[in-house]
Formats: sequence, C-alpha cells, structure tokens
Amino acid sequence: MKDHRKLYKTAFALALFTIGYNIAEGVISTYLGFEDESLALFGFGTDSFIEVISGLGIAHMILRIQKNPESNRDDFERTALRITGVAFYILVVGLVVSSVYNIYVGHKPLTTFWGVVISIISILVMWMLVWGKRKVGNELNSAPILADANCTLVCIYMSIILLVSSGIYELFQIPYIDSIGTLGLAYFAFTEGKECFQKAKSNAHCCCD
Repeated sequence: MKDHRKLYKTAFALALFTIGYNIAEGVISTYLGFEDESLALFGFGTDSFIEVISGLGIAHMILRIQKNPESNRDDFERTALRITGVAFYILVVGLVVSSVYNIYVGHKPLTTFWGVVISIISILVMWMLVWGKRKVGNELNSAPILADANCTLVCIYMSIILLVSSGIYELFQIPYIDSIGTLGLAYFAFTEGKECFQKAKSNAHCCCD
C-alpha cells in the first residue's frame, strides 16, 4: 500500500494546481470575453475566480484530514464556503441581468472563437483533475477527496455549455446564443452557491455527481 503521506501530498498538489489553473483561466477568459464582447466567456472567467476561493477551502481541507481523517469542517472552511456562496449568487444576478439586457438590445459578440478554445482546454484539464482526485481518493478511501472530485465535474458541465454556445455562434452566427449560454452558466452557478451554503451549515460532503 502506498504511503498515505505521499498520497496526501499528491492531493494537496492537485488542489494547488486547481487554484493556479483557475487564476490563469479567470484572467484570460475575462480579458478575452471583454475584448470580444462575449458575455458567456466573461462569465465563465468570473466563475473561475470564484472557484479559486473554493479551492483554498479544499486545500485547507486536505491538510486537515491529513492530520485527522475523521475531523469535521473547521471555521476556515465554513467561512470559505459562505464567501464562495455569496460570490456565486452575485455572479448569478449579474449574468442573468446582463443576458436579459443583451437579448433586449440585440447585442452579439464580435467573435466566440476563444470561447471554443478555452472551453476545450478546460474540459481536458478538468477531466484530468477529476481522474487524479478520484485515484487519490480511492487509494486513501477518503470520502471528502472523492466528493471534491465529483464536484469538479460541475466545471466540466460549465465548460461544455461554453463550448456549445460559443461553437454554435461561431459557426452559424445565431443571435442570442451567447446570452442563452450565459443563462446556462448562471444555472450552474446558482446550484453551486446553494450547495456552498448547505455544506457550510453541516458536515455533509459535496453531493455533485
């Protein structure tokens, strides 16, 4: 059996990589989304920044369960969850209002090419993270790490929405498709925000699957 300390180091490294990747993805996506006037890409990038806050809580969780696998969430994790939840709800309001406005005025992005590129990269990276986290979680028999792996699937779902909406617009220039894709992102942001508050009030693990 592998040394548990090495496995926990791997889990922590995956958490740090997730944080770093989301920072880079957030910076690039919000910049290109703003430049290309693509609300879906801009919203996707903003979500990445919120995931950084969540990632800090996950990294802290790994250090906690390494010391005591049976311990419950501490104040740091609960605070991170509440902040993340509030941020997601604010994002939802911004995305919904902006989408409705764009539909009303008939606004269309200049291009969604970068939305296609970034979403494909995100799907590949996030799927590798899911695989890595599940592998470590299974070897440690750690429900929290496995739950985090399942929650990472939400990022893949959001990437797929960005890919579909950006791809359809880039190919067919269908009006409002960027705004419709943004509303899809808002739905998942709402579910993530709701779950954050639920987890902050209990010791239940992530229920995403």
